[in-house]
Amino acid sequence: MDQNRLSLLALHFIDGVGDYVVKQVISYTGSAEKVFKTPKGKLMQIPGVGEVTADAILNGKPFARAEQELRKAEKDSVELVFYMDKKYPSRLKNIPDAPSILYLKGNIDFENPRSVAIVGTRQATAYGKERVEELVRDLAPHQPLIISGLAYGIDIHAHKQAVKFGLSTVGVMGSGMDRIYPAAHKDTARKMFEHGGLVTENTFGTKPDAHNFPQRNRIIAGLCDALLVIEAAEKGGALITAEIANSYNKDVFACPGSVGETYSAGCNNLIKSNKAHLLTSVKDIEYIMGWDAAKPQKKKVTVSLEGYDEHEQTVLKVMLDKKANVLIDELSWKSNLPVSQLASVLLGLEFKGVVKSMPGKQYSLAG
Repeated sequence: MDQNRLSLLALHFIDGVGDYVVKQVISYTGSAEKVFKTPKGKLMQIPGVGEVTADAILNGKPFARAEQELRKAEKDSVELVFYMDKKYPSRLKNIPDAPSILYLKGNIDFENPRSVAIVGTRQATAYGKERVEELVRDLAPHQPLIISGLAYGIDIHAHKQAVKFGLSTVGVMGSGMDRIYPAAHKDTARKMFEHGGLVTENTFGTKPDAHNFPQRNRIIAGLCDALLVIEAAEKGGALITAEIANSYNKDVFACPGSVGETYSAGCNNLIKSNKAHLLTSVKDIEYIMGWDAAKPQKKKVTVSLEGYDEHEQTVLKVMLDKKANVLIDELSWKSNLPVSQLASVLLGLEFKGVVKSMPGKQYSLAG
């Protein structure tokens, strides 16, 4: 058994240690295995680690639970992917509160060039279901990954339509991988395993308690390029997901509905408050995301780095290495610049004519 991976998992079974602390202790010590060999005094010097947490790390108790979890994962064909693994979804890694571990089951390509989340009310109307079917059907030529939350209503309809039209689809759960919720959707989940699957950050046995779902929503928002809100009341999980997606600089779209309709109020308010693009057809997504543009002929772009300041050179090096359009979140992550500062650097490079802004919050080298 890989001791470092066992140590990584053991960190998740320590009371008081969440995603932030897991990343902190590994960053400061160099590896998960070294965390458990670090003296108490040095552990307490790490931000977020107090005496109680340091004692919990050093008492050795989490390893027995971690071994049981690994055996359960192997038995159930569930893959554990840690934050520092190459297989960890790059889109999710860009968000500030990314989960430090994911449980995966199925055949999932998180690096699909196009990723769309579809969310909405559990009380989906005929209108909402029609919009989902129309959108998924018209998205099919783009072959996006379809992401939702496996819940009743809009979510499960999005998964079913993705399966129907041969698209990969992923259900993000607010429970453990052995607690598919709701149970009525197990048959759909099994179909999803062939081209997609399920993902959760929760350990085996975790019940679908209410407090898990806002956390689940940040994963849905983090995994997508575009978030589509189909139907939503004035309050609810879909609006929470939209709020999170906006904070991650994702493009949010909302289907408008009739004034006075309960499950159109949330979408109409998103559009009215400029928190979502108006979504009337797939053409709106294609335009905003730049998906309708003809593929340009590949040509080598060269840029001399002379005459640019340190931050500009850092950004240009990332873009030269990528050799394609780059999302602003990926630029921020790879350049180690906060989005607020990066936006200023990019604006300066645009003025200098070396970088150009593209649809879908992407940037490319000019020329």
